Amino acid sequence: AYTHLQRAQPIRLAHYFLAYLEMYNRDEERFKDNLKRIDQLPLGSGALAGVDFPLDREFVAKELGFSEIMRNSLDATASRDAVIEFLSNASICMANLSRQSEDLIIWNSAEFSFVELPDKLTTGSSIMPQKKNPDVLELIRGKVGRVYGDLVALLTIVKGLPMAYNRDLQEDKEPVFDAVKTLKGSIIGMTKIIEGLKPRKDIMEKAAGGFALATDLANYLVRKGLPFRQAHHVVGQIVGYLTQQGRELESITLEELKKFSHLFEEDALNILNPYYVADARKTFGGTAKERVLEQINYWKEKLGA
Repeated sequence: AYTHLQRAQPIRLAHYFLAYLEMYNRDEERFKDNLKRIDQLPLGSGALAGVDFPLDREFVAKELGFSEIMRNSLDATASRDAVIEFLSNASICMANLSRQSEDLIIWNSAEFSFVELPDKLTTGSSIMPQKKNPDVLELIRGKVGRVYGDLVALLTIVKGLPMAYNRDLQEDKEPVFDAVKTLKGSIIGMTKIIEGLKPRKDIMEKAAGGFALATDLANYLVRKGLPFRQAHHVVGQIVGYLTQQGRELESITLEELKKFSHLFEEDALNILNPYYVADARKTFGGTAKERVLEQINYWKEKLGA
């Protein structure tokens, strides 16, 4: 895994996808909660004060499938906050889709080569024959701006409206319809990408090692009683030593480690195995195999998969 787009700590690929599952689940929960405020019938509120005909609004709501009626006629004709809330939720969801798109675009690049995208969702270059462009992911990343714009458009429409109805509210439809269409298309596109994605295990395993294990080497010294600041300094010296020789962390020997600290013992070499390091993260929600399997089983049960 990366921080600041630099190798940070080894994790399991499943742990990465489970992180986005959590994010998309929160998106779903926001939409479900928003539905409570959308699922209210405004019909029967008249121009703003109600109507002077014997209209049974509760009967109409039941016939039309609404769970309840809006209680105040003035509010019913003037308010669009439930729709703004939907556009806000859509914007958050699109942001999550955009972030994952960016991840996969980077992973698909020749510099990373962590994954191979499905051919049917990529295109070649009209000039450069070696290229395989991640068009669908780029479109998802680009379309997030449309939904942001829809949200800002409606916020701008309502921000100066006096109570109650004004013709400005005629402009609330287009942003909503556009956001729904854009979000739906983006979700479908990302789903197809994930279904056809081919991880390159060998390249990912290589990236999970090396200096991504440096933090765990420092933690080893801390467990041996060395203050973290000193442990950080020692491992920094080790990294510099190996970098000057063009070597990776896995190549260091126990004898070399002991030159930097007498606290290093044979078990320190376990730290040079990214699977060992990942499995040490046993806290709830961590990337240890047993924890990842717990998360997978939780979501299988929750989603009925």
